[in-house]
Amino acid sequence: MPLNLLIKPCSSSCNMKCDYCFYNDECENRQIRNYGMMDDEILEILISRAFENTRVFASFSFQGGEPTLCGVEFYKKVIQLQNKYNKRRIRVYNSIQTNGQLIDEKWAEFLSKNGFSVGLSLDGTKATHDKYRKDNCGKGTWDRAVAAAEILRSHHVDVNILCVVTDAVAKEPGRVYNTLKKYKYLQFIPCYDGLIITNQPYSLPADLYRTFLNKIFDLYYKDYFTDHPVYIRTFDNYIGMLKGKAPEMCGALGYCTCYGAVEADGSVYPCDFYMTDKYLLGNVKENTFEEMLCSDKAKSFVAESYVMPNGCDGCPYFRLCGGGCRRERGKYTDYVRFCKSYRGFFEKNYEKLAELAIKTAFPSV
Repeated sequence: MPLNLLIKPCSSSCNMKCDYCFYNDECENRQIRNYGMMDDEILEILISRAFENTRVFASFSFQGGEPTLCGVEFYKKVIQLQNKYNKRRIRVYNSIQTNGQLIDEKWAEFLSKNGFSVGLSLDGTKATHDKYRKDNCGKGTWDRAVAAAEILRSHHVDVNILCVVTDAVAKEPGRVYNTLKKYKYLQFIPCYDGLIITNQPYSLPADLYRTFLNKIFDLYYKDYFTDHPVYIRTFDNYIGMLKGKAPEMCGALGYCTCYGAVEADGSVYPCDFYMTDKYLLGNVKENTFEEMLCSDKAKSFVAESYVMPNGCDGCPYFRLCGGGCRRERGKYTDYVRFCKSYRGFFEKNYEKLAELAIKTAFPSV
């Protein structure tokens, strides 16, 4: 089977203190908040297990916390161990998601040389970013993150901008798009409330998110056939689905998959949104990935995700939105958290999405 791993080598350790951090919230809701740094023994077991369990490809995505806190030497060991255990010479994909605060020439050279793709967090504009993304001293982090983007681009590293859509970001769609479009590859990720505490200052109202999506799509559509098109993951997935392709973003599948989220101590969970004690599947020290990802507990996690809120029944847009990410349902048993957002977006833009799907499938049309 193909293996997609999301690895947190620094657990919840971070050099920033973002107000809305979903992983910090998860860690506050389990017995052990922080597992420290992944040691060499766990790393080697993890990588050897990965290649034992796939003959297709292996994807290693490093997140946090802040994964660069492990240092470049940790990732050099990753490459060495991948070369050691990849005896079938299958395809390997490496990526890292970072806040950019530690990225320098040394990091950029390593990431470029070893073909890492990089997800860099930039929440729109300097004002919207610095409002909720502060360092541990309470200072804004935009300037350092933008500098990191330029260093990475100068070394020809593929940079994918990750923009969390908070209330502040959603109020500035035009400025956000025009600020970020130069990076070409954008992901707009709706900001989720905590597992228990909701209605925070950064919380994203569904009506505001709908307006944001509509305005961003207008700008995206305008640029689509110019010499400077912008890739926006959500919209490009919708267009691909209308062309008959499977979505690569799990929130549009209509159900969950277990892709293997790994903590620093080797504990494995089905998804990084569910890395709490309740969902623990096992540990790489005792279990293979096949045992964990095909276990009854994992199957139950997937089965639960097929239960949809009543509002999804008969919805003409369900095949595209899939009911949204499970975290958008969670406590909301009667409806999807952003249902109004998605429905309003599709009602306004479905025909244009279909037009783009046809034009890209048949360029002469």
